[in-house]
Amino acid sequence: MSVRPDVWIKKMAVEHDMIKPFEPQQIKKGNISYGLSSYGYDVRIADEFKVFKASGTDIIVDPKNIDPGLFDNFQGNTCLIPPNSFVLARSLEYFKIPRNVLALCTGKSTYARIGVIVNVTPLEPAWEGFITMEISNTSPCPVKIYANEGIGQVVFFESDQACQVNYADRKGSYQSQKTITLPK
Repeated sequence: MSVRPDVWIKKMAVEHDMIKPFEPQQIKKGNISYGLSSYGYDVRIADEFKVFKASGTDIIVDPKNIDPGLFDNFQGNTCLIPPNSFVLARSLEYFKIPRNVLALCTGKSTYARIGVIVNVTPLEPAWEGFITMEISNTSPCPVKIYANEGIGQVVFFESDQACQVNYADRKGSYQSQKTITLPK
């Protein structure tokens, strides 16, 4: 990037719909912060969740043959993650990643300090959609997470060239996802 990262992100969001809705400044005011930051974008989670409900050693979770019955659908302003378990959520923002950009998302320190890990695979060049996030509670106590507030930071890496084959070209399984998407 030849310009300041925050200026580049704002330009890409406004002119190319890279992030929608886009908050051009960081919002705190009693919230876990979200919006444009110095080198990235603090993404929010929507108010819909898939809470993993299986427990014990008699269940095998198979990513090639996932049982949707292993999850309870939940909608609300907050969600409790059971001890040593996880939920799936989606970003509030819709992303359209340019052909010459790769983005990575990592969890926010507010949650990391209480044992919450946010896992997101890379946002590949030409991928678009709502991000499906796996949010793990590594603590022995239930943990509360807040919808419509920050959950992670997306950092963008721009190349001076577009990749030869991008996610859209490969017709990736998670292209244009609109909901929390289970493994395919």
